[in-house]
Amino acid sequence: MTAWLYWWRPPCLLRRVICNLTHESTEAFEGVLWATRGPWFTFRDVSALKAGQPPAPVLGELVIHRAQIAYLQVLP
Repeated sequence: MTAWLYWWRPPCLLRRVICNLTHESTEAFEGVLWATRGPWFTFRDVSALKAGQPPAPVLGELVIHRAQIAYLQVLP
């Protein structure tokens, strides 16, 4: 398939990202951006990151509305 068929797909889809939230400056989530459906982002293999604490695994999938995401940082 040619690359032009994937123009709608976010470039960080299926990549490991850090998701910083708008309402909480000391908490973030690290995981794989698994899917986007409208304004909703679905993450898998998620760990909660808090300042001064080790990462805590989150069971299941995490679904966050786009309005609550300050920014996504794509990890190498």
